[in-house]
Amino acid sequence: MWEQLWLDLNVATMASEGPPLGVDEGSADGIPEAGPLGIIRDAAIAVDNGRIAWVGRRSDLPGAPETLARQTRRMSGMWVTPGLIDCHTHLVFGGDRAREFALRLAGASYEEIARAGGGIASTVAATRAADEDTLFQGAMKRVGSLAAEGVTTVEIKSGYGLDLATERRMLAVASRIGAPTLVDVRRTFLGAHAVPPEYRDRADAYIDLVVEEMLPAIASERLADAVDAFGESIAFSPSQVERVFEQATACGLPVKLHADQLSDQGGAALAARFNALSADHLEYTTEAGAEAMAAAGTVAVLLPGAFYTLRESQCPPIAAFRRHGVPMAVATDCNPGSSPIESLLTTMNMACTLFRMTTEEVLTGVTRHAAAALGLHDRGVVAPGMRADLAFWSVADPAELCYRIGGRVSAGRLLAGRALWSRDG
Repeated sequence: MWEQLWLDLNVATMASEGPPLGVDEGSADGIPEAGPLGIIRDAAIAVDNGRIAWVGRRSDLPGAPETLARQTRRMSGMWVTPGLIDCHTHLVFGGDRAREFALRLAGASYEEIARAGGGIASTVAATRAADEDTLFQGAMKRVGSLAAEGVTTVEIKSGYGLDLATERRMLAVASRIGAPTLVDVRRTFLGAHAVPPEYRDRADAYIDLVVEEMLPAIASERLADAVDAFGESIAFSPSQVERVFEQATACGLPVKLHADQLSDQGGAALAARFNALSADHLEYTTEAGAEAMAAAGTVAVLLPGAFYTLRESQCPPIAAFRRHGVPMAVATDCNPGSSPIESLLTTMNMACTLFRMTTEEVLTGVTRHAAAALGLHDRGVVAPGMRADLAFWSVADPAELCYRIGGRVSAGRLLAGRALWSRDG
């Protein structure tokens, strides 16, 4: 007997790029449904032991619902998707950078602010000065905003400490967040985020510290699930990133890369050479970079919040990613400087509007492809054997999740079968 059986649902399974799993011959208005959403109407989902045990049309259930599960709930035709996944955030930090927003409005560039001691360096100073509880309380509010929008998995990067003690503290805060918010947290060590002030004009010496001391300690203490770096003219060169990635590989940790955000540094190809889980930003990535990512299976994580905040004009090469079959994920990049956004749903609208992605691409980009960007193969689709991470929505169509701006919260979530309902749900 199953633990839970959810009835009277419409499910976007995200299970297939081709003809969707269990698709009806036509929608309610007679138009055939196709594409990557894998829609099942008038569906049922069984959950047992924290995993999906069965999904399909309600008429195909192997018996009367009351005889199949200990708990049965009828959901009044709600839509269900996999729990949303925010696969790129920096949401543990101290202070804010509202002043820099005003400077950018006055004409200062991101690079100019960074080189003048602002940008990441100012957040580093505030984060180093904050104790663990202060960082925790700030991060809890941000994760709570994401959770209210159906997010069940979030990646949190370090990178605002740039010394071992503060990087440890940031990752410890990330570890504490999951249980009280009912969100699964994946931690990424981003020691190579910027050159700290005490190493100014000595970037190679700082990379020595990251490679020889910080990364081995983080790995041995199992504080991180992956390693990231910022490859850019204002951060670290390709050769410096290579040193970090070589050490990460030796420590058994997968890698990710902030790549080609402000200029073409060959970051996409570098990430692909190390079989990176993802390359992120990618505004200046070339056709060759897209081809290399496709060959390596590296996910393109697109971050329209930073594009919007920095008023960029060059979009990521969406057409090239489509041509070469590069999976595209979408994330908030929640951070205090270049993407102070705590809404994945708003980010989804930005991806459609600013990057001209389709709603189907964006919905798979915050579920199946976002899971791949974190190296997670047990979530992101609604299928038997997967974790029962689900989001319930009072909408008429899944495209509404990308269409509306503001005011859209999920009716409820399951995390590995554990339920949390909104007031409306």
